[in-house]
Amino acid sequence: MNQSHPTLKRGFILVSIMLAMFLAAIEATIVSTAMPSIVADLGGFSLYSWVFSAYLLTNAATVLIFGRLADVFGRKPIFLLGISLFLIGSVICGFAGSMVVLICARLIQGLGAGALMPIASTIVGDIYTKEERSKIQGYLSSVWGISAVTGPALGGFFVDVLSWPFVFWMNIPLGFLAILGIMIFFKEDVAKEKVELDMKGSLWAFIAVSTLMVILVEGGVRIAWGTYLMLFLLFVLVISLVLFIRQEFKAHAPMMPFYIWKYPAIKYANLTSLTTGMILIGVSSYLPAFVQGVMGKSAIIAGFTLTTMSIGWPISSTIAGRLILSIGYRSTSILGGVSLIIGGALFSLLSPERGPWFAAVGSLFIGIGMGLTSTSFIVSVQNAVEWKTRGIATATMMFMRTIGSAVGAALLGGILNNRIDHLLDESSLSKKVTVDSANQLLTENGRKELGAQASHVLREGLTTGLHLIYIGILVLAAVSFLFILLLPRKET
Repeated sequence: MNQSHPTLKRGFILVSIMLAMFLAAIEATIVSTAMPSIVADLGGFSLYSWVFSAYLLTNAATVLIFGRLADVFGRKPIFLLGISLFLIGSVICGFAGSMVVLICARLIQGLGAGALMPIASTIVGDIYTKEERSKIQGYLSSVWGISAVTGPALGGFFVDVLSWPFVFWMNIPLGFLAILGIMIFFKEDVAKEKVELDMKGSLWAFIAVSTLMVILVEGGVRIAWGTYLMLFLLFVLVISLVLFIRQEFKAHAPMMPFYIWKYPAIKYANLTSLTTGMILIGVSSYLPAFVQGVMGKSAIIAGFTLTTMSIGWPISSTIAGRLILSIGYRSTSILGGVSLIIGGALFSLLSPERGPWFAAVGSLFIGIGMGLTSTSFIVSVQNAVEWKTRGIATATMMFMRTIGSAVGAALLGGILNNRIDHLLDESSLSKKVTVDSANQLLTENGRKELGAQASHVLREGLTTGLHLIYIGILVLAAVSFLFILLLPRKET
């Protein structure tokens, strides 16, 4: 499989893959930068985290099934399906007139991303040799960094100069270029076989993840913790998890084959991907809200604080490819874990007085940590299995990162909403002002309309709530480091 593509064609395939991955990767930073303006325009601040959670929900629910489909039908058709769904979602996002429509469109985008990210890495694993893979996967990981560089800058530009729908419409021409590149240059011969898809497993996973996210985001805000509705949701969560695990053990072709977890390199890479996914969403989703809502800075300044994350990401991803060959993926991952802890510590000390530069330095170290670990994990996972299971093994790791991001978006969003709601109750403003009113903090005119007292209380809630989020990021960085230390010393 590795030798079936001439070097020139492999180059074009790689560029097309990186372009498609760029579309999915840039969504995290470009949408984050634009979100304060989007929510100021459409309203519904309490639904803020659902814009991210919806995208991550369908991504997480389908990434494993797409990985399985790619192992059966081939990488090409599933990859093209993913790009198409992503572009359809992007068009609808741009025309959204309310937060509800935007969230529904993000569900469609997430479906497409569920096919894009894991299959892109899998195609590279197919067409490049084991020796070449470390360097090439470094290029793929750097896409996240490049997207973080351009995402905030483009997001700030579109918001301040044009309008926020361009954040989504820019995907269209780039997506068509990626489709053409894959259709023309990527050829594969796949032996057709009867396929048994684990649709029950997919269904139970979707129900479990979506229920957990509703509990985390709405618990204590729209749904009180002690109500019958909350108890029902907890019951649904437990039952769906039990049924999912039972289904995966008895399914002939499970969407998540538990046997691959017997490899220590895969097990601990997956667990670390879960926690780093939560770190990534915590930084990219809420840092712009802090810079604009608490520090009172512009969208471009908010974008700058995220841009520095990418300065570390592509550089460290490229270096990681070389480090893996010289010191191994475990030592490379440890260096990444240390960088995550430094970044987490800086974020835990973040305050309005410290200014955007302090936040930017914290983002830089998070980016370095993500670049070193993500490249190391992909190489270690793909080297641990053979071609027939490489697609699902890669997808499983992506699934864990996406689940981490989905749960992180919901959990952190719930913490923020609860904190603001609590302070509103204490100040006796809850009848006049709601959590949704926090979107007015994100524009100068909105702050004037709120009045001094409401503006002060909401700003305090945003400040203290986000501080709790950043303490959580430090804790997650420490947990990630402990998982990394459990990676096997013997390289696969």
